[in-house]
Amino acid sequence: MKAAWRDGNRLELLENGEAYYPRLFGAIAAAREEVLVETFILFDDPVGRQFRDTASAAARRGVKVQLTIDGYGSADLPASFIAPMLDAGVRIHVYDPVPRRFGQRTHFFHRLHRKLVVVDRRLAFCGGINLSYDHLRASGAESKQDYALQIEGPVVADLRGAMLALLARRRRWRWPQRRPPAPMATHEGTATAALVVRDNRLHRTDIERLYRVGIRSAQREVVIANAYFFPGYRLLRELRRAARRGVRVQVILQGNPDLRLVRWATETLHDYLLRAGVRIYEYLERPMHAKVALIDDDWLTVGSSNLDPLSLFLNLEANLFARDRQTSAALRASLERLITEHSREIDPASARYRSPIRRLLGYLAYHLTRRLPRLAGWLPAHAPARATLAPPRARTGNPD
Repeated sequence: MKAAWRDGNRLELLENGEAYYPRLFGAIAAAREEVLVETFILFDDPVGRQFRDTASAAARRGVKVQLTIDGYGSADLPASFIAPMLDAGVRIHVYDPVPRRFGQRTHFFHRLHRKLVVVDRRLAFCGGINLSYDHLRASGAESKQDYALQIEGPVVADLRGAMLALLARRRRWRWPQRRPPAPMATHEGTATAALVVRDNRLHRTDIERLYRVGIRSAQREVVIANAYFFPGYRLLRELRRAARRGVRVQVILQGNPDLRLVRWATETLHDYLLRAGVRIYEYLERPMHAKVALIDDDWLTVGSSNLDPLSLFLNLEANLFARDRQTSAALRASLERLITEHSREIDPASARYRSPIRRLLGYLAYHLTRRLPRLAGWLPAHAPARATLAPPRARTGNPD
């Protein structure tokens, strides 16, 4: 299905929690009618508590606030954290509530990984930043590097439509057959933008397909910064072809993956891409959490989708794709700073001469990482559901 491109949008790039949270909480504090929020992670920490208080205050003054969290990513929220929002009138929905087994979270697959916010049908946010303190530098050396977009204009109606569609679903992967009606253009800005979602029914490959279309059309430059980079061969092939026709292709990856399997799988890609002229950088300052890309002077995407099997095969994801020179310039400046100041370029020679055993382990790790989530997605035993939490006064027993 083709993406619905809307003209007349205004975009602003927000880097990390320092830029994102003040805008987000300010927008919620100023809301008059409606606030819709989707997030993978909401933690009971300084950022989570600020969100709770801001959303609760909005609900108490009559704003309709609906929050959807993922049952795996936000599994540890205590009742003492949730209760004030419920008492204030915030509607809280949990995507796929997961029981613990032997003290551990279960149901790793089919996650709601989107990070979307719409305020009063006119202002929206889309990106990869969760509602958690670890997106702020003040949290320490492990704070994450990531991005979001603040959005005004006609495409906001598409974000709102996607969020309401999720709330309305009754069965597994049920999605409206028709898109929301095209909104009246308000001409807030000069950006042409499209919301592209990934689900497990009608939009299985939409995000990856838009990446490939963009890379195929590149004339001068492709820059991808992605936290988990295990794309399929079709996307890898487009990157190689772009580099071989003279496009400068740069990929920024995590410099210190938290799993050895992740590193082995990633290293398998290095030689394949480097031999075609792709330049690969490992970001070393802190954890890379970004899911962004830039092509030529005006094409960009910011969203929640990694280029890995979980995001490409199983998770519910959302990326905003746009044509906008000003926002592209801001993203380019940020990514160039990451490359020049905080990254290490991989030497093609060091990648090419890995030992046969390391090559074999990398090959097996790559294919295991690529195929296991897809196989898990075919299992019929687990059908994600959605639960809406009841206010404490409507329940019996001790809320703690």
